[in-house]
Amino acid sequence: MAGLGGRVWVVPGGRIPFPSDGDEPEFTGFDQLCVLNTGDETAELELTVYYPDQEPVGPYPIEVGARRVRHVRLNDLVDPEAITLGRQFGCVVRSQVPVVVQFVRQDTRLPGALGLIGTMAFPADR
Repeated sequence: MAGLGGRVWVVPGGRIPFPSDGDEPEFTGFDQLCVLNTGDETAELELTVYYPDQEPVGPYPIEVGARRVRHVRLNDLVDPEAITLGRQFGCVVRSQVPVVVQFVRQDTRLPGALGLIGTMAFPADR
């Protein structure tokens, strides 16, 4: 079966909240990509990160199995370099098979407060 979604997804508004106020890892602030692969083939993704004041960094390789979902905290990406917490960035996800990408942010900067937002990434290959 051909998978649902697109091959190029854009998230323009990244900024991993920092500092966090809460127990790790549940209440650490994060930016996260949620990737759904409904197809019969493993999705080999490449993530490139764009900054306002330097050249793009990447690719960060991400694999999502066939007929699987994977949640990737951008805080955890370290190779080729870690994304600086609290710094503005945008990113582009490229896949050789169609996938669906959602962006989620958890903000725990305020003591005793939790903010959570989710939005669909922009499907740029349509």
